[in-house]
Amino acid sequence: MMESHANAVTLEKEITWFKAVLAARCDIYFCRESDIVDIRTIMPPDIDTDSSEYAQLVEAHAMGFDERLVLILALLPHIQPHVLDTFLLNNQETARGFTEFGGWKGKGHSGFLPTCETAVFILAGENLARRFEVMNLFQPDHYLSKQQVIRIEHNASGEPFLSAMLMITSECLNRVTLGRRDKTDYGIHFPAKLITTSLTWDDLVLDPEVMDEVENINTWLQHSQTILQQWKLERNIKPGYRALFYGPPGTGKTLTATLIGLGSGVDVYRIDLSMVVSKYIGETEKNLANVFDQAINKNWILFFDEADALFGKRTQTSNSNDRYANQEVSYLLQRVEDYPGVVILATNLKANIDEAFARRFQASIHFAMPDADQRLRLWQGMFADRALLSADVDLMKLAERYELTGGAITNAVRYAAIQAIRTDRKKILQHDLIQGVTKELLKEGRTL
Repeated sequence: MMESHANAVTLEKEITWFKAVLAARCDIYFCRESDIVDIRTIMPPDIDTDSSEYAQLVEAHAMGFDERLVLILALLPHIQPHVLDTFLLNNQETARGFTEFGGWKGKGHSGFLPTCETAVFILAGENLARRFEVMNLFQPDHYLSKQQVIRIEHNASGEPFLSAMLMITSECLNRVTLGRRDKTDYGIHFPAKLITTSLTWDDLVLDPEVMDEVENINTWLQHSQTILQQWKLERNIKPGYRALFYGPPGTGKTLTATLIGLGSGVDVYRIDLSMVVSKYIGETEKNLANVFDQAINKNWILFFDEADALFGKRTQTSNSNDRYANQEVSYLLQRVEDYPGVVILATNLKANIDEAFARRFQASIHFAMPDADQRLRLWQGMFADRALLSADVDLMKLAERYELTGGAITNAVRYAAIQAIRTDRKKILQHDLIQGVTKELLKEGRTL
């Protein structure tokens, strides 16, 4: 509550300053009598000694007049939307809104929503040279976009650059209003989910060869700056790292990706391909761009599960649908190659992945079905408290007799625990575990 109050006090001052700037711009533009001939003489509030999250954000990026105005403009629809009602004024000559004001229509919001044109109008008016200067604020390489302060979104290709919607990111909005520094999480504008685990490397059972390959990824995450910068290899080696995990479901691909992030202190985001892939032309690329643009400066690990849905083999071009599908794959290949962090693709069948991707992987790691010894370790790892098991439970027999993945073993244990609770028992029987195993085998079309 203290953080949100501090933000409110600071933002009240910032909004008062914005109102004064906007009023001065309108007076100048419409040739109304005014003592102000240059909006930049209206100095923004001094927040050097302010401890609010808003002030810290401004200070961290050393924001000047222009950046602060763009920031508050993007914020206003969320905090005091009526301040922008000035832009709802109609041009009497055309009986419509002023083109130079910009703006876009929301589906539920009845007020004015700003575009980049709105910011340019306030900051530059009709001064063409100043307009060009202000346009730099909306380039992808400007820190306002790179650091996820604002989001620029174009509705359609071919429209003027400045007609793009000017929005505050949800992450920045929560910080400068509620004082919350939340991690980006799943939503309509970000089809990816932060994945975590309470397990450790000791709970993961993999072949030594697989662990050796995984250790290469860990080493890259911890020492890539040494390799690229201190050893001066950045001219020939790209900063990113791409790995393919392939093998049957339940063999530890997702857990391995999560533990890699946990061990390196890096967030791992699993991409929801159902929200990325679209039947509409250009939408898949747009959705992918949204993910990569938000991740590019945050050193996240991007984990594409069941990746063959998006990274599958390109087809022979026989119609327009094939051509657009191939364009999606090519676009994705480019973004993956340019991403400076770690990208992990997981698939059940390596053969389903386009060869153009496969050639660009630094690691191609096969997660095989566990052998009997590994299955025993998995069974044993499920029961930290052996007192849960009745005297008739024989984990060795289960491991030797039933070929299961770690995921299937987990499901079998869950089923056995439920059966014990349902029959008011405090111990799990061998029969419970075998029933659980049977159900897992039936899922795969197998029997005991």
